[in-house]
Amino acid sequence: MRPINQSLHKLTKQPTFKERYDRIRKEVLAHSKVRAFLEEHPQLDDEAIDRSVMKLYEYTQASHNCDRCPNVEQCVNVVKGLEPELIVSNDTIDLHYKKCPSRQKEEQRKETERMISSMYMPKDVLRANLSNTFVDGDTSRVALLEAADSFLSHYDKTGKLPTKGIYIHGPFGVGKSYILGAIANELADRHIQTVIVYVPEFLREMKQSIQDHTLNEKLEYVKRAQVLMLDDIGAESMSAWTRDEVLGTILQYRMAEQLPTFFTSNFGWSELKHHLTYSQRGEQEEMKAARIMQRIETISIPYELRGSNLRKQSSHDLK
Repeated sequence: MRPINQSLHKLTKQPTFKERYDRIRKEVLAHSKVRAFLEEHPQLDDEAIDRSVMKLYEYTQASHNCDRCPNVEQCVNVVKGLEPELIVSNDTIDLHYKKCPSRQKEEQRKETERMISSMYMPKDVLRANLSNTFVDGDTSRVALLEAADSFLSHYDKTGKLPTKGIYIHGPFGVGKSYILGAIANELADRHIQTVIVYVPEFLREMKQSIQDHTLNEKLEYVKRAQVLMLDDIGAESMSAWTRDEVLGTILQYRMAEQLPTFFTSNFGWSELKHHLTYSQRGEQEEMKAARIMQRIETISIPYELRGSNLRKQSSHDLK
């Protein structure tokens, strides 16, 4: 059996291989980025270049700054999400792989999602962005966005979260939940863990959790969140138990620990108090409702959000 180096030597002497090699060498040396790299490293002689032709070829065939790839999944590079850059190591040309912009964005998106724990919230809310929030001269929306910016700026300046969140109230479809999600994403960018909860479904789950003995675990998780967002409070069918033992317990803890809490609701404070006063059975308990409201008023600042129904506008745009 011939030694493998003899076989390779014979192969490289074949006309087809040499022609192909010469063509590839000519292509890579004509590449603008390769030329620029070689000009920066005049110590590299022809022998060093010849030893590295295939690495130079790999470099020229790769996507750089995602110029050939729409996303990480459709990346054309050898390793998805990594792009090569040319380096010199011991007077030899080599390749170093770094994360491409698409992979960096993808990892940042996953990190943001990891920082937001969601219960029953739609995806468009979880991907909301304050910079994309529709304003159009609406003074109530401007005031709310300024309040959100003030909350975030306080953290940026002091490194501490404000003790009060925001209570956003207004009619159906004006974008209350979207702004809540946008604030959650801003907090995630600052590595602050947020739990965002759709209240009606959450309270239904709490009832079911009694049977599987997970009630206390879920209650502890929500009430201790670094930032808690309760979406659509007042839309639930209120019972004395969910009001006092679930909602009351969560709010009492957060008030005592001075943990910021955000709310959205179709009700203003007086309307929400009326909603909390009457249970499903028609029982009227004004004192217990007043206790819940006192906690909400202590841990949040109310902002009304007016305007037209953005969901209806979106559906009309699709027609």
